[in-house]
Amino acid sequence: MITISIVTYKTDLEELSKCFQSLTSPSVSKIYVVDNSNQKHIADFCRKYPKVEYIGSENVGYGAGHNQALRKIVDTDAKYHLVLNSDVYFEPVVLEHLVGYMDKHEDVAQVQPNVVYPNGEIQYTCRLLPTPVDLIFRRFLPKKMGESMNRRYTLEFWNHKTEANIPYHQGSFMFFRVKCFKKVGLFDERFFMYPEDIDITRRMHKYYKTLYWPEVSIVHAHRAASYKSKKMLAIHIVNMIKYFNKWGWFFDKERREWNSQILKELGYKN
Repeated sequence: MITISIVTYKTDLEELSKCFQSLTSPSVSKIYVVDNSNQKHIADFCRKYPKVEYIGSENVGYGAGHNQALRKIVDTDAKYHLVLNSDVYFEPVVLEHLVGYMDKHEDVAQVQPNVVYPNGEIQYTCRLLPTPVDLIFRRFLPKKMGESMNRRYTLEFWNHKTEANIPYHQGSFMFFRVKCFKKVGLFDERFFMYPEDIDITRRMHKYYKTLYWPEVSIVHAHRAASYKSKKMLAIHIVNMIKYFNKWGWFFDKERREWNSQILKELGYKN
Protein backbone atom coordinates (compact mmCIF):
# COMPACT_ATOMS: atom_id res chain seq x y z
CA MET A 1 0.00 0.00 0.00
CA ILE A 2 0.99 3.62 -0.58
CA THR A 3 0.95 6.43 1.96
CA ILE A 4 1.31 10.04 0.88
CA SER A 5 2.35 13.25 2.61
CA ILE A 6 1.67 16.78 1.41
CA VAL A 7 3.03 19.79 3.30
CA THR A 8 0.89 22.89 2.89
CA TYR A 9 1.33 26.53 3.85
CA LYS A 10 -1.59 28.87 3.16
CA THR A 11 -2.30 26.64 0.19
CA ASP A 12 -5.06 27.40 -2.29
CA LEU A 13 -7.90 24.89 -1.89
CA GLU A 14 -8.45 24.62 -5.63
CA GLU A 15 -4.84 23.57 -6.05
CA LEU A 16 -5.14 21.05 -3.22
CA SER A 17 -8.38 19.65 -4.64
CA LYS A 18 -6.75 19.10 -8.04
CA CYS A 19 -3.89 17.30 -6.33
CA PHE A 20 -6.31 15.06 -4.37
CA GLN A 21 -8.01 14.06 -7.64
CA SER A 22 -4.72 12.42 -8.67
CA LEU A 23 -4.69 10.24 -5.54
CA THR A 24 -7.76 8.09 -6.10
CA SER A 25 -5.78 4.90 -6.80
CA PRO A 26 -7.04 1.97 -4.68
CA SER A 27 -3.41 1.41 -3.63
CA VAL A 28 -3.45 4.65 -1.62
CA SER A 29 -4.22 3.88 2.02
CA LYS A 30 -3.64 7.24 3.70
CA ILE A 31 -2.93 10.84 2.72
CA TYR A 32 -1.35 13.04 5.38
CA VAL A 33 -1.75 16.78 4.95
CA VAL A 34 0.73 18.52 7.22
CA ASP A 35 -0.42 22.13 7.33
CA ASN A 36 2.44 24.39 8.37
CA SER A 37 0.00 27.32 8.43
CA ASN A 38 -2.44 25.46 10.72
CA GLN A 39 -5.48 27.01 9.05
CA LYS A 40 -9.01 25.96 9.96
CA HIS A 41 -10.38 26.15 6.42
CA ILE A 42 -7.72 23.71 5.21
CA ALA A 43 -8.54 21.36 8.10
CA ASP A 44 -12.26 21.58 7.28
CA PHE A 45 -11.56 20.90 3.61
CA CYS A 46 -9.45 17.81 4.40
CA ARG A 47 -12.23 16.31 6.53
CA LYS A 48 -14.30 15.86 3.38
CA TYR A 49 -11.90 13.14 2.19
CA PRO A 50 -12.01 9.79 4.06
CA LYS A 51 -8.39 8.86 3.36
CA VAL A 52 -6.99 12.24 4.39
CA GLU A 53 -5.57 12.86 7.85
CA TYR A 54 -4.99 16.53 8.65
CA ILE A 55 -2.03 17.45 10.86
CA GLY A 56 -2.03 21.07 12.03
CA SER A 57 1.49 22.35 12.63
CA GLU A 58 3.54 25.45 13.22
CA ASN A 59 5.78 26.33 10.30
CA VAL A 60 8.56 23.82 10.89
CA GLY A 61 9.74 23.68 7.28
CA TYR A 62 9.34 21.27 4.39
CA GLY A 63 11.37 18.25 5.49
CA ALA A 64 10.30 18.46 9.13
CA GLY A 65 6.69 18.68 7.97
CA HIS A 66 6.96 15.48 5.95
CA ASN A 67 8.74 13.80 8.85
CA GLN A 68 5.60 14.23 10.96
CA ALA A 69 3.84 11.91 8.52
CA LEU A 70 6.79 9.58 7.98
CA ARG A 71 7.10 8.88 11.70
CA LYS A 72 3.55 7.56 11.63
CA ILE A 73 4.24 5.02 8.88
CA VAL A 74 7.87 3.80 9.06
CA ASP A 75 6.96 1.00 11.47
CA THR A 76 3.72 0.01 9.73
CA ASP A 77 3.15 -2.33 6.79
CA ALA A 78 3.16 0.57 4.31
CA LYS A 79 5.43 -0.44 1.45
CA TYR A 80 5.76 2.84 -0.43
CA HIS A 81 5.51 6.49 0.52
CA LEU A 82 5.07 9.46 -1.80
CA VAL A 83 6.35 12.89 -0.78
CA LEU A 84 4.24 15.23 -2.87
CA ASN A 85 3.77 18.94 -3.55
CA SER A 86 0.24 20.28 -3.70
CA ASP A 87 0.97 21.88 -7.09
CA VAL A 88 1.48 18.46 -8.72
CA TYR A 89 -1.20 16.51 -10.58
CA PHE A 90 -1.30 13.39 -12.75
CA GLU A 91 -3.45 10.48 -13.87
CA PRO A 92 -4.20 8.19 -10.87
CA VAL A 93 -2.89 5.15 -12.77
CA VAL A 94 0.62 6.64 -12.54
CA LEU A 95 0.88 5.35 -8.97
CA GLU A 96 -0.02 1.82 -10.08
CA HIS A 97 2.74 1.91 -12.67
CA LEU A 98 5.27 3.13 -10.11
CA VAL A 99 4.30 0.37 -7.70
CA GLY A 100 4.71 -2.19 -10.47
CA TYR A 101 8.13 -0.85 -11.33
CA MET A 102 9.32 -0.82 -7.71
CA ASP A 103 7.95 -4.32 -7.08
CA LYS A 104 10.19 -5.59 -9.88
CA HIS A 105 13.29 -3.69 -8.73
CA GLU A 106 14.00 -4.40 -5.06
CA ASP A 107 17.33 -2.54 -5.21
CA VAL A 108 15.57 0.77 -5.93
CA ALA A 109 14.82 2.97 -2.90
CA GLN A 110 13.45 5.97 -4.73
CA VAL A 111 11.99 6.71 -8.15
CA GLN A 112 10.96 9.86 -9.95
CA PRO A 113 8.95 9.88 -13.19
CA ASN A 114 9.18 12.33 -16.06
CA VAL A 115 8.12 15.78 -14.78
CA VAL A 116 6.64 18.42 -17.08
CA TYR A 117 5.22 21.93 -16.82
CA PRO A 118 1.48 22.43 -17.50
CA ASN A 119 2.35 23.30 -21.13
CA GLY A 120 4.07 19.93 -21.56
CA GLU A 121 7.63 21.27 -21.49
CA ILE A 122 10.06 19.05 -19.60
CA GLN A 123 11.28 20.04 -16.13
CA TYR A 124 14.84 19.06 -15.38
CA THR A 125 14.21 17.72 -11.89
CA CYS A 126 16.89 15.00 -11.81
CA ARG A 127 20.29 16.59 -11.42
CA LEU A 128 23.91 16.24 -10.45
CA LEU A 129 24.89 16.83 -6.86
CA PRO A 130 25.43 20.59 -6.78
CA THR A 131 28.58 22.55 -6.20
CA PRO A 132 28.44 25.98 -4.54
CA VAL A 133 28.79 27.54 -7.99
CA ASP A 134 25.78 25.60 -9.27
CA LEU A 135 23.39 26.68 -6.53
CA ILE A 136 24.60 29.95 -5.04
CA PHE A 137 27.05 31.89 -7.18
CA ARG A 138 25.48 31.00 -10.55
CA ARG A 139 22.47 33.18 -9.73
CA PHE A 140 24.67 36.25 -9.77
CA LEU A 141 26.53 35.52 -13.00
CA PRO A 142 25.56 36.97 -16.40
CA LYS A 143 23.06 34.71 -18.13
CA LYS A 144 25.34 33.56 -20.93
CA MET A 145 28.13 32.62 -18.53
CA GLY A 146 25.81 30.32 -16.60
CA GLU A 147 24.11 28.56 -19.54
CA SER A 148 26.77 25.91 -20.15
CA MET A 149 27.17 25.29 -16.43
CA ASN A 150 23.40 24.94 -15.96
CA ARG A 151 23.06 22.60 -18.94
CA ARG A 152 25.53 20.22 -17.30
CA TYR A 153 24.16 20.50 -13.75
CA THR A 154 20.50 19.97 -14.72
CA LEU A 155 21.39 17.27 -17.29
CA GLU A 156 19.70 19.22 -20.09
CA PHE A 157 22.09 17.66 -22.61
CA TRP A 158 20.42 14.27 -22.03
CA ASN A 159 17.18 13.37 -23.83
CA HIS A 160 15.52 11.94 -20.66
CA LYS A 161 14.11 8.99 -22.61
CA THR A 162 15.98 6.28 -20.71
CA GLU A 163 16.07 5.39 -17.03
CA ALA A 164 19.12 6.46 -15.06
CA ASN A 165 20.46 6.23 -11.52
CA ILE A 166 20.54 9.90 -10.47
CA PRO A 167 21.81 11.15 -7.06
CA TYR A 168 19.50 14.17 -6.76
CA HIS A 169 15.71 14.16 -7.25
CA GLN A 170 13.83 17.44 -6.91
CA GLY A 171 11.36 17.27 -4.03
CA SER A 172 7.99 17.88 -5.70
CA PHE A 173 7.42 14.13 -6.26
CA MET A 174 9.60 11.61 -4.41
CA PHE A 175 8.38 8.00 -4.41
CA PHE A 176 10.18 6.02 -1.68
CA ARG A 177 10.43 2.42 -0.53
CA VAL A 178 9.48 2.80 3.14
CA LYS A 179 11.86 0.22 4.62
CA CYS A 180 14.84 2.18 3.26
CA PHE A 181 14.15 5.00 5.71
CA LYS A 182 15.13 2.64 8.54
CA LYS A 183 18.67 2.46 7.15
CA VAL A 184 19.02 5.99 5.83
CA GLY A 185 16.90 8.04 8.24
CA LEU A 186 14.25 10.69 7.58
CA PHE A 187 14.62 14.23 6.23
CA ASP A 188 17.35 16.28 7.91
CA GLU A 189 15.41 18.92 9.85
CA ARG A 190 18.34 21.32 9.95
CA PHE A 191 17.21 22.37 6.48
CA PHE A 192 14.09 24.52 6.70
CA MET A 193 13.49 24.48 2.95
CA TYR A 194 15.17 23.68 -0.40
CA PRO A 195 18.18 21.32 0.05
CA GLU A 196 16.33 18.64 2.00
CA ASP A 197 15.55 16.85 -1.28
CA ILE A 198 19.21 16.83 -2.34
CA ASP A 199 20.24 15.56 1.08
CA ILE A 200 17.71 12.70 1.33
CA THR A 201 18.30 11.52 -2.24
CA ARG A 202 22.06 11.37 -1.88
CA ARG A 203 21.71 9.48 1.41
CA MET A 204 19.43 6.95 -0.32
CA HIS A 205 21.78 6.83 -3.31
CA LYS A 206 24.69 5.80 -1.09
CA TYR A 207 23.04 2.44 -0.33
CA TYR A 208 20.40 1.94 -3.05
CA LYS A 209 19.47 3.01 -6.54
CA THR A 210 17.59 6.31 -6.94
CA LEU A 211 16.06 6.02 -10.39
CA TYR A 212 14.63 8.38 -12.94
CA TRP A 213 11.99 6.40 -14.85
CA PRO A 214 10.48 8.11 -17.92
CA GLU A 215 7.65 5.66 -18.69
CA VAL A 216 5.08 7.78 -16.81
CA SER A 217 4.74 11.56 -16.49
CA ILE A 218 3.39 14.02 -13.93
CA VAL A 219 2.67 17.75 -14.12
CA HIS A 220 4.31 20.18 -11.72
CA ALA A 221 3.01 23.75 -11.81
CA HIS A 222 6.36 24.98 -10.49
CA ARG A 223 6.39 28.46 -8.96
CA ALA A 224 10.16 28.89 -8.38
CA ALA A 225 9.48 31.08 -5.36
CA SER A 226 13.12 31.85 -4.61
CA TYR A 227 13.51 33.52 -7.99
CA LYS A 228 10.55 35.83 -7.34
CA SER A 229 10.86 36.67 -3.64
CA LYS A 230 13.85 38.22 -1.88
CA LYS A 231 12.74 36.59 1.35
CA MET A 232 12.60 33.12 -0.22
CA LEU A 233 15.93 33.73 -1.96
CA ALA A 234 17.49 34.52 1.42
CA ILE A 235 16.02 31.33 2.90
CA HIS A 236 17.37 29.39 -0.07
CA ILE A 237 20.89 30.77 0.36
CA VAL A 238 20.98 30.24 4.14
CA ASN A 239 19.89 26.63 3.81
CA MET A 240 22.32 25.93 0.97
CA ILE A 241 25.11 27.20 3.20
CA LYS A 242 23.97 24.65 5.80
CA TYR A 243 23.98 21.95 3.10
CA PHE A 244 27.54 22.70 2.00
CA ASN A 245 28.68 22.95 5.61
CA LYS A 246 27.36 19.40 6.05
CA TRP A 247 28.66 17.78 2.87
CA GLY A 248 31.62 19.95 1.88
CA TRP A 249 32.06 23.09 -0.16
CA PHE A 250 34.88 22.22 -2.53
CA PHE A 251 35.96 18.81 -1.19
CA ASP A 252 33.11 16.30 -1.52
CA LYS A 253 34.42 12.92 -2.67
CA GLU A 254 31.00 11.36 -3.24
CA ARG A 255 29.88 14.35 -5.28
CA ARG A 256 32.95 14.21 -7.49
CA GLU A 257 32.75 10.44 -8.04
CA TRP A 258 28.98 10.17 -8.53
CA ASN A 259 28.74 13.18 -10.83
CA SER A 260 31.60 11.92 -12.98
CA GLN A 261 29.96 8.51 -13.21
CA ILE A 262 26.53 9.77 -14.25
CA LEU A 263 27.99 12.22 -16.79
CA LYS A 264 29.94 9.37 -18.35
CA GLU A 265 26.90 7.06 -18.40
CA LEU A 266 24.74 9.73 -20.04
CA GLY A 267 27.36 10.57 -22.68
CA TYR A 268 28.12 14.12 -21.64
CA LYS A 269 30.53 16.00 -23.89
CA ASN A 270 31.85 19.50 -23.23
